Order: sequence, then C-alpha cells, then structure tokens
Amino acid sequence: MLDEQSWDERYRSRAAVWSGAPNPQLVAEAADLMPGTALDAGSGEGADALWLAARGWRVSAVDFSVTALARGAAQAEVLGDEVAGRIAWVHADLTAWEPPEGDFDLVSAQFMHLPAAPRRALFARLATAVAPGGTLLIVGHHPSDLETTVPRPPLPDLFYSAEEVAGSLDPEEWDILVAEARPRNASDPEGRTVTIHDTVLRAQRRP
Repeated sequence: MLDEQSWDERYRSRAAVWSGAPNPQLVAEAADLMPGTALDAGSGEGADALWLAARGWRVSAVDFSVTALARGAAQAEVLGDEVAGRIAWVHADLTAWEPPEGDFDLVSAQFMHLPAAPRRALFARLATAVAPGGTLLIVGHHPSDLETTVPRPPLPDLFYSAEEVAGSLDPEEWDILVAEARPRNASDPEGRTVTIHDTVLRAQRRP
C-alpha cells in the first residue's frame, strides 16, 4: 500500500477513505499561526488543505493519487471560489518530488508512514522547504500504538517518534517547539475505547 497505483485503487474503491475532517493535531498546532503559504504533503482527499485555505492560507496540496486530488478539488469548488482559488492541487510522488526550498510558512506532513530510509529523506526535503521563521509540523502514529488493539501494520520500521525527527534537524537552524507522543482516544475493532498516541513534532526555522 505504499505505491501510487495501490493508493489510487483504494480511493476508487469507496466514496471516501477519510472522514473529511482536518487532522486534529494540525488544528491544534496551526490554528493560531498567521496564514501564509502552506505545503500539505500527502494531502489525500484534501481535508487539511481545505481547512487551511478556509483560514486564509495559500496551499500547495501534494499527493500521488489523482483520484484523491480530484475529490479535494471538487470539494473546494463546493466551498466557493475564495477557498478553491487558494489551493494548488499537485500530482507528485513525494518520495521523489523536490519541493521549492524556503518557500512555505508552514509545511505539514500528517501520517506519512514510509520505511525509515525514504521517510528520513522525505522529511529532510520537507524541512528545506520551510521559509525562515516558518513552521515544520510532522504528525504520525507513535510506535507504542503497535502494543494496542487498534489496527496498525505490523511493520515497526514504518513508525517513528518526535524525538527521532527532532534529532534530524540542525539545532543551529531550528527551535523545537513541540516533540511528544500525544494521547487521544480511539475505538478498536471490538468497539473498545483505547488510548493511542500521535507523534507530534513542531519546529520553527530560525529567521
């Protein structure tokens, strides 16, 4: 499920893959930021990009599924020209795509789970895309989720901690504002409430 064809087939197989709501950690960390330019890396069906655009951000929403991008663009049109005009829907494979350096006031990657080597390379490229004074926000499933009854791929290499991501950033260039495993409730397949944790890394590039 890591390649473009598999994800596009997944999107085509159902009316919607995701809830349509923005990711909660994006809302928690970006709600108070001054709108500017944003990169939504792995935008999927566009809920995060739509939320950002509605708040005044100019968003580049990047994903390798043309079906997901089309759904996001269609929903943007429903929300009106003001929102739709603030989003550029970019078809690209993030494992190879080179974002413009220093172009974005916010770079957000929500639940990008790749094997360790390509993930670290991707996060390094995303960091270079952050403008001076801008924010890097990376959120994922914490490795401890593998010990719960909530379904996760049994592939530990796909998971990472905030400390791991923070350690990859040059301390002379970055201030680490948040690096934690943030708890939230979820339901497992049996309907039980389970505490899971999101890896949350928020860093600011020094001006």
